[in-house]
Amino acid sequence: MTELRETYETVIGLEVHAELRTETKIFCGCSTRFGAAPNTLCCPVCTGQPGSLPRLNRRVVEHAIAAGLVLDCRIRRETRMDRKNYFYPDLPKSYQISQLYAPICYDGAVRVRTPQEAAEKFTVRIHELHMEEDAGKLIHSEDGKHSLVDYNRCGVPLLEIVTEPDLRSAEQVVAFLKELRDRLLYAGISDCRMQEGSMRVDVNLSVHKPGTPLGTRTEMKNLSSFRSVRQAIAAETKRQLAVLAAGGAVRQETRRFDEATGESVGMRSKENAEDYRYFPEPDLPLIRISPEWIAQVKASLPKSRRERQAYYASAWGLPAYDAELLTEDADVADFFERTAAAGAPPKEAGKFILTELLRVRKEGEPFPVTPEALAELLRLLADGRINRTTAKEIFTRMLSEPIAPAEYVKAQGLSLVSDETALRETAERILRENPEAVQDYRNGKQKAIGYLVGQTMKALRGRGQAERIRGLLEEALGRLE
Repeated sequence: MTELRETYETVIGLEVHAELRTETKIFCGCSTRFGAAPNTLCCPVCTGQPGSLPRLNRRVVEHAIAAGLVLDCRIRRETRMDRKNYFYPDLPKSYQISQLYAPICYDGAVRVRTPQEAAEKFTVRIHELHMEEDAGKLIHSEDGKHSLVDYNRCGVPLLEIVTEPDLRSAEQVVAFLKELRDRLLYAGISDCRMQEGSMRVDVNLSVHKPGTPLGTRTEMKNLSSFRSVRQAIAAETKRQLAVLAAGGAVRQETRRFDEATGESVGMRSKENAEDYRYFPEPDLPLIRISPEWIAQVKASLPKSRRERQAYYASAWGLPAYDAELLTEDADVADFFERTAAAGAPPKEAGKFILTELLRVRKEGEPFPVTPEALAELLRLLADGRINRTTAKEIFTRMLSEPIAPAEYVKAQGLSLVSDETALRETAERILRENPEAVQDYRNGKQKAIGYLVGQTMKALRGRGQAERIRGLLEEALGRLE
């Protein structure tokens, strides 16, 4: 097996389904909201009732154009929808409206860098990108005796992004998927929440000896996490190599990866292409995309993740590591920029968001404070009206109730003691009250100064600047020597 791994190469192509960030479905006005009670977000159109007719959501086309732009694709001036016929319980119409003959975008390319090898970059070609509607969701009973169907997802708009077989390892696949996720997120095209199924990955994998024709591929469907993708690629590569080592031949088939066992399981053979009886969708007209429409979509695209990172470093002086962390989630980056725009020092805002706000925020949930309120708090800190300890205490209070930081500081008497005479008198009193700590300091024990600073802060009820107090204490101790 080891020899086979060294002589064979893994070849991978992907089909990625991304749900679009729209308020309504692709062909009707039903909401796309996730997590609603089963069968409460559907209508005659998305459940395929007789006599109902679809109407294409313009926003879906604009998202597809935007995806084509950020993935460096060519965009067709004329495209159309096609009907894909098949029978399954989660597809009430017994057909799916998709695109086959003239996908809206094609011939793209994405440059990717692997995190393990920062200098290594590779290109993944995009074969095509097309629009389609999602099917419903089957929910199987634990005893396996019956299944329920939820049609809420029927008609949710999808983009299917199909790559060429340009990937050679799980590391490359995950790096590409992360780059793809970043581009779709920052363009506002999809939220890409794999845990909610809004980004799903099909992996087409084969093995062959370099320089020989590609091997027979298998398809593993609906992988919903980077961890699953890694494990599925490793397991299927191992399985195909074992088949070849035993003198067998890999069959073209669709397989399902079982996370519990760590193995891929055969679902159905694909020796012959399935006959979906595609034909042009008769209920929808041709879609014409003008150069002006493309230019309009391009002008509306926000900055990419890389562009934001560069701006944070050049304009605001943020360290590259902080800029990378702040841009891992587009919502976090938006919140950070709004906080800075509201008057917070950008460096302080970035540090506070990374150390305090992300600690209490759960993924996908809104922040518990507004950018404007956080900016007000951070201005108080930057102006020297409160110290960091007080800022954190006020922030904790802000998590549970909507308070105005400046008013709260004034009402609670939390402003720093700025009177030099009062600070000096307090520091000298603490020295008189703690002769043992003073002697320890004079004997060379540096930890003693920390104790004295703490006692002084306590006497001031936390309303002092630790560095200023330390300076006053050291000054007074110097006079005692």
